[in-house]
Amino acid sequence: MTGKDATRRLPLGKSWVLAAVGFVVLIGGVVAWRQVTGGPQTAEAQAPVQQRQAAPVRQTASGPLAAPAEEVAAPTRTAQKIQTVAVVNREPISRDTLADEALRRHGEEVLESLLNRHLISMACQQKGIQITEADIDNEINNIAKKFGLSVDRWLGLLKEERNVTPGQYRREIIWPTLALRKLAESQLAVSDAEIQIEYEKNYGPKVKVRMISLSERGLAEELRAKAAANPDSFADMAKDHSQDVNSAAARGLIPPIRKHIGNQEIENTVFAMQPGDISPVLFVQGQYLIFKCEEHLAADPIPANSLPAIKQRLADIVRESKMRDAAGDIYEQLQSSAQIVNVFNDPSKSSQMPGVAATLNGQPVSIQELKEECITRHGVEVLDGEINRKILQQELTRRQLSVSEADLEAEIVRAADSFGFLTKEGKPDMEAWLKQVTQEQGVSVELYVRDAVWPTVALKKLVDNKVQITDEDITKGFAANYGERAQVLAVVLDSQRRAQEVWEMARRNPTEQFFGELARQYSIEPVSKNNDGQVPPIRQNGGQPTIEKEAFNLQPGEISGIIATGNQYVILYSLGLTKPLINSVEDVRDELVKELHEKKLRLAMAEEFERLRDNAQIDNFLANTTQAGKAYDSAVRQQMQQRK
Repeated sequence: MTGKDATRRLPLGKSWVLAAVGFVVLIGGVVAWRQVTGGPQTAEAQAPVQQRQAAPVRQTASGPLAAPAEEVAAPTRTAQKIQTVAVVNREPISRDTLADEALRRHGEEVLESLLNRHLISMACQQKGIQITEADIDNEINNIAKKFGLSVDRWLGLLKEERNVTPGQYRREIIWPTLALRKLAESQLAVSDAEIQIEYEKNYGPKVKVRMISLSERGLAEELRAKAAANPDSFADMAKDHSQDVNSAAARGLIPPIRKHIGNQEIENTVFAMQPGDISPVLFVQGQYLIFKCEEHLAADPIPANSLPAIKQRLADIVRESKMRDAAGDIYEQLQSSAQIVNVFNDPSKSSQMPGVAATLNGQPVSIQELKEECITRHGVEVLDGEINRKILQQELTRRQLSVSEADLEAEIVRAADSFGFLTKEGKPDMEAWLKQVTQEQGVSVELYVRDAVWPTVALKKLVDNKVQITDEDITKGFAANYGERAQVLAVVLDSQRRAQEVWEMARRNPTEQFFGELARQYSIEPVSKNNDGQVPPIRQNGGQPTIEKEAFNLQPGEISGIIATGNQYVILYSLGLTKPLINSVEDVRDELVKELHEKKLRLAMAEEFERLRDNAQIDNFLANTTQAGKAYDSAVRQQMQQRK
């Protein structure tokens, strides 16, 4: 950011506020889906790898006061922040180290939301508005009840589905929502007329109609005239001519139209029609629409004893809608009068104001506060990355290996070459690759090198001498990449019984055309089903040995047996083998060796890292997890056996 950009208003506008106050609507959809369905369903140089404590509680007459921004805590509170956040093989990782790394990765985005919350906090202080811990607890309890869940289950669902911790939820969602609600209180009154409109939306009378949607006015007028002359033909005309495929498939029938839901002109038109009437042509959102009234449907019958609760729920809906509009307006007003100096993104200002991340209306927001907020939001994930880095560093030191700048540059050049970033002279274009990968991942070159390139190089140094390319590897690699391939039709099924039935039918009529029809009718795999059984040619050594063996043993026109693979059953029809374009392995040996070495190297790197991680002794105090390590576990078991 240049100096002239450092003094500015917050760029998020209404979006951050609407995200906060609208979060419950989003997660509510998740809850509804979960209730219906019953539950939820390698790092290298090309992409980056990756306890909440609270301030003392202040008291008010009505209970502990919830801090306006960063101090809204998770339910569990401790008096002092942990200074050693993890210990890896007896080597500590300090909170300061974690804070620096979290700031490096997330400082800019976290500062933005931190300033947003401070801005709301200042407005609350100016108007004497207080949000207590009890207010937050009550709001969470009410939301959980709304979805028929306990508070614990609701908070658990937030973590599972949205990766939002209880502390984040209280601080970043509930607190801003309550604060903005109180700031907008005068704008949230709900009238009887507004409740009535909402009632009509949900329970009022509606009109059952058919619709024809067209893009040409001339055709629309022509069909409208025919329909007016013969209303009974409307359904057939909708099926044959309507360009809205969903309603055309239902012969023009669409969901009944209610009041106050959509386009006012459409509502006025259909509610004025009688059964059998044909509407004039209406031009709506680039389409010419014609409606036929089928019948008027009465309002939903509501028992008298249910009406008060329904009206209260509808009033809440209206209030929440007003809340979203009012919150955005209030926030824009706060922004328009706020003066923000972003020190964090301006090197010259950082040197003038050390230890300050930003100022808001002249009040400083410290770097330390920003670091703690980064830990609160992203500490667990950043710490996991630092633990991984520590494990690799320890192993490099143990083997007396190191990663140099030349090593890092060579890996970036390799990645550029691998992904086809070349200069006009055909050499790897490192600058173009760095520009592409950092823009794509939204990271700096420094962070890309630290989180992606360095771990890649470190692991390569740890395993490179273990990777050997044998003659057998070259032979199999040549067959897989350049050898014959089996062209087949395939039917994929999910039960042995159905597979037996389909195989019997194929055997009785062993023709290519009939097999394709069987695939279209019975296959559960999309490619074979939609292409009359055709699938990509099967190559040797491609990772499916059972299918490969059967495919290469078939003669053209021959049908395989039933091949069980995983929980699926496959039947093949052979179309023959392809002819290879390259017949000599010597023509491609160098390229093949390079590709095979890279593949085996990646596998060895993954296995080595898994071994190191599994054997490490890790105490993660931020995530409250402990791992003794496989070597330690094995030693303990051995001692126990010796004692026996």
